[in-house]
Amino acid sequence: MSTVHPIIDEIYRTESRRVLATLIRLLGDFDLAEEALHEAFIAATERWETEGIPDNPRAWLVSTGRFKAIDVLRRRSLFDTVQPEIARRIDAISSANASKADTEVEDDRLRLIFTCCHPALSSATQIALTLREVCDLTTEAIAAAFLTSAPTIAQRIVRGKAKIRDAGIPYQVPSVADLPDRIDSVLSVIYLVFNEGYSASSGDTLTRPDLSGEAIRLGRLLSEMLPDPEVLGLLALMILHESRRTARVSETGDLILLEDQDRSRWNQTLIQEGRTLVDRAFAGLTVGAYSIQAAIAAVHAASRSTVETDWSQIVTLYDLLVVAESSPVIALNRAVAIAMRDGPEAGLQLIDTILVEGKLSDYHLAHAARADLCRRLGRRAEALKSYQRALQFAQQIPEKRFLERRISELQEISA
Repeated sequence: MSTVHPIIDEIYRTESRRVLATLIRLLGDFDLAEEALHEAFIAATERWETEGIPDNPRAWLVSTGRFKAIDVLRRRSLFDTVQPEIARRIDAISSANASKADTEVEDDRLRLIFTCCHPALSSATQIALTLREVCDLTTEAIAAAFLTSAPTIAQRIVRGKAKIRDAGIPYQVPSVADLPDRIDSVLSVIYLVFNEGYSASSGDTLTRPDLSGEAIRLGRLLSEMLPDPEVLGLLALMILHESRRTARVSETGDLILLEDQDRSRWNQTLIQEGRTLVDRAFAGLTVGAYSIQAAIAAVHAASRSTVETDWSQIVTLYDLLVVAESSPVIALNRAVAIAMRDGPEAGLQLIDTILVEGKLSDYHLAHAARADLCRRLGRRAEALKSYQRALQFAQQIPEKRFLERRISELQEISA
C-alpha cells in the first residue's frame, strides 16, 4: 500500500485551492488552471513515492502545474488555429516561471475572491463561483447554502467563468478606492464559507474546521485591507461562533445544542477578541447586519447558561437586524428568541406564520424549531410530525441522528 497517498490526500484537502488560486493568477484561465492542478497532483502521486515529499509541496505543485499547463497549450496548438494567442500565453507562463510566485505580497485566494466577485457578475453568480473555485465546495453543498437546486448553481458557475473570460476581468485585488463597492459580495462569500465550515450542509461530520478556519483567515486579511465596521462585524461574528465549535460536538460526533453545551469548553481568548471587535464595529457611524449578529453572539458568549441569557437584549438586537436585513431565516431566529423570552406559544405562532408563507417549507431547522416548541408545550403528536418533517429535509448525518433520537423519545412516551 502506498505510503504517500494519505499525505497527498491531506495536501489536496489543505492546499489545493491555494495552488489553484496561484495557477489562475499565472495562467489567467479557470479551466486551464483546474486541468493543470489535477495534472500536478497526478504527477505528485507518481513521483513522490520514489522521490519523497518535497520540502515545500505547495511550491512544487505550483511549479509542476505551470509546466503541465504549457504542455496542455502546446498539445492544443496542433488543433487550435489561434497560434498567436497560444504563443502569448506560453510566453506569459514562462515569464511567470522566472519570477518567485511565493513572494507575492497579496494573497492569491483573496485576489481570486475579488475576481469572482466582480460587479460584472450577478450577486448570486459571484457567491456561487467563489464558493466553488476558492473553497472547493460541491454544487450540492452550495445549493444547500442557497436553499436552491444544484443545476441552478452549476449554471451560475459556468456562466460566471464565461463572463470573466469574455469580459477580460482582471485577476487582482481592487484599489482601496474601489473596495467599498465590492465589499458586500465578498463578505457574503466569506460568511457562507464560514457557515459551511461551522455547520456543514451535508455529510458525516457536523463541522469542517478547515473551512471555518479559512473563512476567518480571509476575514482577518480583509480587515487589514479595509477596517470597515461591517468587515470587523463579520470577523467578530465568525470568531465568536468559532469559540463554541468544540463544545457543539460530543466525543462520538453527535450534535450538542446550545442549552446543553459545557460552556467551560468555550474558547475565552476568541470570545474576548470577538467582543473587542464588536465594540469597534459599533463605534462606527452606522451598524450593519453582520455587526448586529456579532452583538447577538456576544450576548450568548457572556452568558453562563441559557436560563441566565439576556433574551430581551437578544430580541431587541433581532428587531434591529430585521430592519437592517430582513430574511425568513432571520425571522425564524427571532421567533426562537421570542420563545425564550415570552414562552414557547409566542414563538410557535411566529414560526407557524413563517411556514405558512412557504419560504422555509423545505428548511429542516424551521421544522426542528417548531417541533421543539411543540415538545415543550406537551403537544407530542405535533412535535413528532414536525421532527419527522425536519428529518425528511436534513442532509447532515449528526443532525439526522439528533432528530431520530428526538423522534424515538416521543414515540416511547406515546407508546
